[in-house]
Amino acid sequence: MKVFHGRAEGAVSERRSETFSGTVYADPVMPATDGVTINTVMFEPGGRTYWHTHEQGQVLQVTAGMGWICLDGEPPQSIRQGDIVFIGPNERHWHGATDSSYMVHIATSIGKATWQEEVADKDVPVSAPR
Repeated sequence: MKVFHGRAEGAVSERRSETFSGTVYADPVMPATDGVTINTVMFEPGGRTYWHTHEQGQVLQVTAGMGWICLDGEPPQSIRQGDIVFIGPNERHWHGATDSSYMVHIATSIGKATWQEEVADKDVPVSAPR
């Protein structure tokens, strides 16, 4: 058993850029442990991930704001505070904030992430979810 106290000891919030569009910060909650990583991710309005997959899946717990989650080949779905999203192993997806709200989620990622290309602006809804 291991106990982690809210964030990785000595961790510093990191600005993410290589695999994210817009302004996005991640705060490590738990260092990589047995193939699992946990980060609190803060997206400014319009910020989002690139397309990606997770070897064994991912769980997102939205803690504040509003955003989008999108599986490849499907329309984006709105997500907001209190929502939990399960993304299955190797499902190609992206997630991020709406254009009018920030979004914060806790991302539990299982296994290796494979990052792909940037999400095209035309594939992101312009209006906020209702």
